[in-house]
Amino acid sequence: MAIEGMVRHPLVHRLYVDHQGWLNGWLRRQLGCSQKAADLAQDTFVRVLSKDHGLESIREPRAYLHTIAKGLLINHWRRKQIEQAYLDTLALQPEAVMPSPESQALIVETLMQVDVMLTRLPYRVRRAFLLSQLHGLTYAAIAAELDVSERMVKKYMAQAMLHCLLLAEDEP
Repeated sequence: MAIEGMVRHPLVHRLYVDHQGWLNGWLRRQLGCSQKAADLAQDTFVRVLSKDHGLESIREPRAYLHTIAKGLLINHWRRKQIEQAYLDTLALQPEAVMPSPESQALIVETLMQVDVMLTRLPYRVRRAFLLSQLHGLTYAAIAAELDVSERMVKKYMAQAMLHCLLLAEDEP
C-alpha cells in the first residue's frame, strides 16, 4: 500500500503531494536506482508520520525532508559498506563453514547494531575499545597509541563497557 493512502494528517498529506516527486528524484540521483530511491522516499515520509507534531512550524519543507532522507541515505550506504566487508570476509572462508542466507542476514543486522553502538561512543573511547577488542592491544600499548595514560585507557574501556551493558538492557 502506498504511503499516500495512509496519510490522514492534512499537513503531512500536503508535504507528500508537494514534495514526494522532488524527493524521489533527488534520491534517485544519489543512488542511481529508482526502486531503492522509492523505498527511501517512502521511509522518509514514514519518519515524518511518526513525528506528526510540530509540522506547522516547518518553514522549509524540502530542507526538512532532505535532512531526514540524507540520514536514511547515510544509513543505507553504511549498511552497504558493512555488508560488503562481511561478504569479503566470507569469501575467504571455506564453503563448508559458510552460514545460511538467513544466518548471514542476522549477522549483518547484528553488525549494524554494533556499528550504531560504536558510533555513539566518543572518538577516543571507541578507538581504545577497538584497539583492545579487535587488535588485542594491551592497555599500555593503547595508551601509547592514543598518547594518554593507562589510567585514562581504563576509564575509556569502562565507559565503553558500560555503554555496551546499557544497550544490552534496552534490547527486548
